[in-house]
Amino acid sequence: MTGAQEPLRPGVEIAPGYEILGHLSRGRRLDVYDAWSRARGCRCVVKAIRPERAAEERARDLLLREGRLLERLSHPHLVRGYETMLEPAPLIVMETLAGQTLAHLIEVDPSELSPADVAQLGLQLGSAMRYLHHEGYLHLDLKPSNVVAEAGRARVIDLSLARPPGPAPPGVGTWCYLAPEQAAGGELGAAADVWGIGIVLFEAATGVHAFGDPDSLDGDSWSESGELEDEPSWISDDGDGGPYPQLSERAQPVGELRDLPAGLAELIDSCLDPQPARRPGVEEFLAGLERTGGVPPGERRWGRGAPARPDARRVEIRVL
Repeated sequence: MTGAQEPLRPGVEIAPGYEILGHLSRGRRLDVYDAWSRARGCRCVVKAIRPERAAEERARDLLLREGRLLERLSHPHLVRGYETMLEPAPLIVMETLAGQTLAHLIEVDPSELSPADVAQLGLQLGSAMRYLHHEGYLHLDLKPSNVVAEAGRARVIDLSLARPPGPAPPGVGTWCYLAPEQAAGGELGAAADVWGIGIVLFEAATGVHAFGDPDSLDGDSWSESGELEDEPSWISDDGDGGPYPQLSERAQPVGELRDLPAGLAELIDSCLDPQPARRPGVEEFLAGLERTGGVPPGERRWGRGAPARPDARRVEIRVL
């Protein structure tokens, strides 16, 4: 890879009809921009390959796959994809979300979310994951920085690691948020995203990380192929893939960190069971939230004779 090049400057037209207003963030492969869409007459978000990596076929393929998936999806708790372009350079155009990431809100005031807020967040995340699973994909990177919240509405962003259920290499995702079966590698199913919901709710409810601090590794995530392009310092000398605390310990019961209704605390804890087969299915989780939230039986939408998860993977994860 050639040396890093500066992001595009405001005023530059990144593609016909899209003018850069500002640079939002930079990852290993991608730049994210605030842009103006002349056709829509509004701001939008553009995700594009970093200039020095524009010729890399792998980076292009991953970006285009995410863009095409976003264009297919339509759900109130998933970010919308407007357009995917190949020329003059591969990029995705997405809607602008006006809220803040859940990670930012937790950092500013960890006590801001009430138990009712946590339950509502769980219902929205569960609804989004149920829909995504129905469309044949797992998200695999649920974390507070991938949830944008505004006026009581949560939106899941960043589907760059989304893939169908099935075998995956070790470490696909962000190291301290991975389900144990993601860390270990092997068959992945809907239970991996149930873990993701649980770990987001754990952090939202308590203000602390269940396993490690993502900032200590600058939020390093593995690529879809399971390989980091720049080896981080935490990979051990014997090449075993680095420390994954969720493979050797369990999350602290959430009720020990914050006073929550017992049913809500137990439900969050159940999502973080090390064994995928012992976690609730998505609909079972949603039904549990309705029960713990006091929704009258006649008004409940979940758990009314729903079938078991067809893709439940009985993957045994050893927890010491």
